[in-house]
Amino acid sequence: MKYRKLCDEKVSILGFGAMRLPTKGDKTSEINIKQTEIMFDHALANGINYIDTAYPYHGGESENVVGNYLTRRHIRDDIFLASKLPSWLIKEKKDFDKYFNEQLDKLKTDHIDFYLLHSLNENTWQKIKGLGVLDWCEKKQAEGKIKHLGFSFHDQYPIFKKIIDSYDKWGFCQIQFNYMDIDFQAGQKGLEYAHKKGLDIIVMEPIRGGQLAKEPPLEIKKIWNQFPIKRSYADGALQWIWNRKDVSIVLSGMSELRHVKENIESANRSKVGSLKAEESDLYLQIRKIFLKRAPINCTSCKYCEPCPQGVAISSCLNFYMMSEIYDDKKRASMFYHFLKEEYRADKCIQCGECEPKCPQKIPIMRSLENTHKLLAKKL
Repeated sequence: MKYRKLCDEKVSILGFGAMRLPTKGDKTSEINIKQTEIMFDHALANGINYIDTAYPYHGGESENVVGNYLTRRHIRDDIFLASKLPSWLIKEKKDFDKYFNEQLDKLKTDHIDFYLLHSLNENTWQKIKGLGVLDWCEKKQAEGKIKHLGFSFHDQYPIFKKIIDSYDKWGFCQIQFNYMDIDFQAGQKGLEYAHKKGLDIIVMEPIRGGQLAKEPPLEIKKIWNQFPIKRSYADGALQWIWNRKDVSIVLSGMSELRHVKENIESANRSKVGSLKAEESDLYLQIRKIFLKRAPINCTSCKYCEPCPQGVAISSCLNFYMMSEIYDDKKRASMFYHFLKEEYRADKCIQCGECEPKCPQKIPIMRSLENTHKLLAKKL
């Protein structure tokens, strides 16, 4: 296993994301403990020393499973443990301690090495900041209960920059980044800004939840065949990120032992600056072909929002694009159903207020109608 520095700690470049653990059936909360522990055992035996979990993963059971495993194996001190404050659940100041203490109990530990303010966007950041979350975090750090503080992010670049600039003690941040999402959310611009400001970077969704590991369309396969080094699609996506020196760790939500083995092999082959210029150009060609498959060109600028009816327009349109670009209706439908019903596309009354505001001239009303027809049925 190879290692890089994260807040001056020596961490494996591959982190184990505990949000897609194997389950016994369709219920995400019914984790298959036996299979999970076999996967953890193999990961740790091969040098992975970073496990990432969070309060909501697997219906709240991920932290329990991770805590029980580390306790039974007596290896808590050998592992860097990351978890996250459920920022969207915070209603008042006392909720900080409420959820944090619950997490410590579930994880069976007295401290968390890397603690993140989870899934920040403009609204959650303003709310928890106003409630004094930073003072609370500093208090927990002084008590030794939080070692390093960071945040994970799901909004647009200007909000990302605003969060970074509002606090000078961030140690790290966690963003979605892969060869397709260079302009998505924080994107490459945000990654480079965070690095310039002294934050270390954790990358999540390096394979887009498996979408970049699937058998691609024929025209994309033809480009993959031009790479001088033959790689699996997943390995290619990971190598694209590990090629960068400004990324400390890549998280992978692994659900099979096969995934663990393959990703470890990929990590062991990685090297900063290993991709040649012509290889980088091939990734750009692949990205362009994928994007051409999009039925619309929504850039998530959000000029169309707020909708008078409360529709989460840009989110709905991006799930629509996700389904068509990656031929992945199931995952797009899953994300669509994460939205509260009142934010979904069928709440559009076609008032037409949004369309004149769209720089891309997207037929938003028709696209929202198509979105709901395509994704309303839960798969």
